[in-house]
Amino acid sequence: MTVLVPILGDQLSHALASLQGCAKNDTIVLMMEVAEEATHVRHHKAKIALIFSAMRHFAAELRADGWQVDYIGLDDPENSNSFTGEVIRAAQRHAPRLIRVVEPGDWRVEQAMLDWQTFTPCPVEILPDSRFLCSRDEFAGWAAGRKELRMEFFYREMRRRTGLLMDGKDPVGGKWNYDAENRSGPPPGLKGPPLPSFAPDGITAEVIDLVEAHFADHFGALDRFNWPVTAGEAELAASAFLAERLPTFGQWQDAMVRGQDFLFHAVLSPAINLGLLDPIDLCRRAEAEYRAGRAPLAAVEGFIRQLIGWREYIRGVYWLEMPGLAEDNFLEANRPLPDFYWTGQTDMACLADCVRTTRDNAYAHHIQRLMVLGNFALLAGIKPQEVADWFLVVYADAFDWAELPNVAGMALFADGGRLASKPYAASGAYIDRMSTYCGSCRYKVKLKTGPDACPFNSLYWHFLDRNAAKLSRNMRLANPYATWRRMDESKRAEYLASAEAFLQQLQPADAGWSRQHQEERSPC
Repeated sequence: MTVLVPILGDQLSHALASLQGCAKNDTIVLMMEVAEEATHVRHHKAKIALIFSAMRHFAAELRADGWQVDYIGLDDPENSNSFTGEVIRAAQRHAPRLIRVVEPGDWRVEQAMLDWQTFTPCPVEILPDSRFLCSRDEFAGWAAGRKELRMEFFYREMRRRTGLLMDGKDPVGGKWNYDAENRSGPPPGLKGPPLPSFAPDGITAEVIDLVEAHFADHFGALDRFNWPVTAGEAELAASAFLAERLPTFGQWQDAMVRGQDFLFHAVLSPAINLGLLDPIDLCRRAEAEYRAGRAPLAAVEGFIRQLIGWREYIRGVYWLEMPGLAEDNFLEANRPLPDFYWTGQTDMACLADCVRTTRDNAYAHHIQRLMVLGNFALLAGIKPQEVADWFLVVYADAFDWAELPNVAGMALFADGGRLASKPYAASGAYIDRMSTYCGSCRYKVKLKTGPDACPFNSLYWHFLDRNAAKLSRNMRLANPYATWRRMDESKRAEYLASAEAFLQQLQPADAGWSRQHQEERSPC
């Protein structure tokens, strides 16, 4: 009797805990392309293609390494189109003595996984995901008794644990965080080096055809597909980043340039989240670039903070706060998602460009996501569940554990401040300072109200006014609220009327994109 090892699409690592200690001649690896996972929200075409192609390449690597792989393709006529259904069928085919699997990154999938024992005659062993530095239990222990979960303090613990950028007990350079040095707006003509090119091979080309055939009505384009789909390709992408973009990554990481979709960003998060790259190894290599004098401390510290700080922290928050986090709506925001989040058809240049790169690449960098797309949703009072579903659909690196806390907690303050100390609300002045969008926009960022004024300006004050009962006591918002109270009453009325006029003309997105609608449809 064998051991059955299901490997999910974001667990594509040869060092996966469920493979360790297993004998290749006594183990069946089960990999499954299931429609349920591609359609519980209508994922971006390029995201589905990336995951399926990476899965197929990983299965080929396992077979070449001597593992027995039972691979269920989407077109398999017997495919049940769910993880649970495929595990049941595999258990019937192979009669394993044990099912051994690594915990998933999605609360919904874990609930299904916990029921596998009910449907199979053998034990089901669910292992912690050792690819993360901090386990779920360890994070829960760190969070116990804390009223607020601030990433900075968690990050320092991870620095001490790993020794990254440490001189004995002290941080290199005398400071833990160099974020203040990484906030430069773009100078004229700022361009980043091109990303490495990964032309689709036969496997990827076949998957792209499959996606176009089965998911033609999903959001996004496939004609610019350029994601690494193997560990080898991901390594080439990582090496290129460390050599070509890391030195200037920090200074320009918050900058936004119209038509420059990647600038100096790593664009490695999809490969990391799939398991094709080891984040701790990347951190050590980035530190080596600083130690060798090839990259400045601020850039390297910022990169390392994203991986062992923010990434680990967000995962911990997700599992600590679920399932309630998915329904949180502290600010009682209930406006439907605007249609332009799908079409890009808006006169707001910043939003149009962010939706364009999202559609074309299944990618936008963190400031585009937080301070343009997320900021607008916050100011306009868009329902958190619709915003979170949109982010989960459109980005190649968006898995529930990574996406939901960022959207609900960081962008929308839907958790009431457990994650962020204040809402990340900003007017058009921030976007003007950090981007090239405003110069070519139909709206005028210097105008505060009226039909030609940047909508972010009036929406900012509208947001503060309608949420005053819940936010005015927040000390980090004391100055904006003091400014609002000092305004002439007629000026406040002008801001509110301008915002209301703009909000009333927003067109809601088609209900077919909602998670509820997808759950009512057949997964096929």
